[in-house]
Amino acid sequence: MAAVEGITSFEPPRRVLMGPGPSDVHQRVLDAMARPTIGHLDPEFVRMMDELKELLRYAFRTRNQVTFPVSGPGSVGMETCFVNLVEPGDKVVVCRNGAFGGRQLENVERTGGVPVVVEDDWGTPVSLGKLEAALDANPDARILSFVHAETSTGVRSDAAEIAALAHERGALVIADTVTSLGGIPVLVDEWELDAVYSGSQKCLSCTPGLSPVTFSEAALDKVRARKTKCQSWFMDLNLVLPYWEGGARTYHHTAPVNPLYGLHEALLMLVEEGLEAAWRRHAELHAALVAGLEELGMSLLVEPAYRLPQLNAVCVPDGVDEAFVRTEALRRYGLEIGAGLGALAGKVWRIGLMGTSCTRANVDLCLEALSTLLPEAAAK
Repeated sequence: MAAVEGITSFEPPRRVLMGPGPSDVHQRVLDAMARPTIGHLDPEFVRMMDELKELLRYAFRTRNQVTFPVSGPGSVGMETCFVNLVEPGDKVVVCRNGAFGGRQLENVERTGGVPVVVEDDWGTPVSLGKLEAALDANPDARILSFVHAETSTGVRSDAAEIAALAHERGALVIADTVTSLGGIPVLVDEWELDAVYSGSQKCLSCTPGLSPVTFSEAALDKVRARKTKCQSWFMDLNLVLPYWEGGARTYHHTAPVNPLYGLHEALLMLVEEGLEAAWRRHAELHAALVAGLEELGMSLLVEPAYRLPQLNAVCVPDGVDEAFVRTEALRRYGLEIGAGLGALAGKVWRIGLMGTSCTRANVDLCLEALSTLLPEAAAK
């Protein structure tokens, strides 16, 4: 027991979060999470759940009835889509142009699906030509998956065109919007996306641990017509939905009550700002950041037409110790920026401008830190 002696309450340091997530959480959201805990079947909590679904429909631009937050991070939202829609033997076209497309591929394999991979270089969007060829070569593919905003590279793919190609051939569409929701347009109904998942901790600026999802009627028809049981009890929509839908809620699991308060407040703040205004804010401050980076002689990995305003993959200049810059930015400025993943490890910094973190003051702080640290890192 001696090992626990001296342990006191944890007091986290103040940070400015400009990495790939999580983003800064507004005090309003933190205050909401500190409100009294009530039961997850309490009538007042059920009323709040209904409001939460309506707020998520606003953010997703959808009228899908089945729109709710999964109790788990974006990875659980991802698995919820795959384990419900993919049965053993189903052929699935997977677009992989970064780390998170690779995770979709893993999900297809683990659910017993037969993957057809459309491969593109990291830092480039999904190639519509390659995708069309893959769909034509596999007319029996009934599902297509892609990442709208690839967090590992900062590239945006054309969700509307990808979905149109899939639907022309009778395939359902699974879309990762973890980094895009709230930062750039995500138009679920207009683009006819069938199963969409996101995360609470990026442009929505809530704490990590919740994954908004939304399902079209076509997706639900496939779920209802399954010939095999969903491999996950926890994520089985047939079991989860009686808790989120209808008047008399059926107990499924103990929902994370206080984090759901926080998501409700974060989405309410998005409504107050206005979705289009939030998209403009991200675009304008991205432009300011890029202009400042270019003045410092730096460049971005992704071509301008495909860049994400909320996730900037900045190329590490030759001769610069990239880890030194990240370490000292955190130590001296309290500023977190992200390292590269996978094939981009050591080659880029991932600088986030997400939600509450997307402010002019944060852009200025980031540029000030880089202007000081880059010469020191090059001299090492």
